[in-house]
Amino acid sequence: MKVLYEDNHLIAVYKPSGVPVQPDESGDASLMDLVKEYLKQKYHKQGQVFLGLLHRLDRPVSGVILFAKTSKGASRLSEQFRLHQTLKIYQALVEGKPKKDAATLIHYLKKNSVKNKVTVYPESTKDALYAELSYTVLKSDKTHSLLEIHLKTGRPHQIRAQLATIGCPIVGDLKYGACHPLPDKSLRLAAVSLEFRLATKEEIVKVEIPTPAEWELKVY
Repeated sequence: MKVLYEDNHLIAVYKPSGVPVQPDESGDASLMDLVKEYLKQKYHKQGQVFLGLLHRLDRPVSGVILFAKTSKGASRLSEQFRLHQTLKIYQALVEGKPKKDAATLIHYLKKNSVKNKVTVYPESTKDALYAELSYTVLKSDKTHSLLEIHLKTGRPHQIRAQLATIGCPIVGDLKYGACHPLPDKSLRLAAVSLEFRLATKEEIVKVEIPTPAEWELKVY
């Protein structure tokens, strides 16, 4: 487990693809389990370790995840996420190239919980949620493009579904139209930057990771 930032109230870590953020029916070790064990050993804590879940990433997605170490941290950071006061930046390696080098995508998403898949609508539809993101093409070749993505809303599978709708599914994302799976069943989607205000100060912290090295090696 790689710690990217830590203070008295918060801890940001790197989530590898394939690791669930929280315990699920698979029984696999979750990122929360790993962070709790890290805190227990580092601070010689007895009994249960408090860890507040602030946001999530899909299991096949990698990147920056922020947890709260205290109830104060959980309360104040949860409010920032709820009010969209945090800044989350993603990168995605997609098949093809968008028609525009930069654009804002607005759709309406409706999730089928049984199939765990989102349907995208161009206009407001009953039970569908408003979804907005902006992207910029960072690099491209004849078959793939590397995009930087800014989320305005945080809907389930939002980036995956919206990019697929414009004909650019994320590499490895068979559920949303990618040509081939990756050997490790991951997606070429990563949360590369998270900016937030500290729990007890007005200071802004930005936690970043670089573009995953394997993306560069495979495409460029």
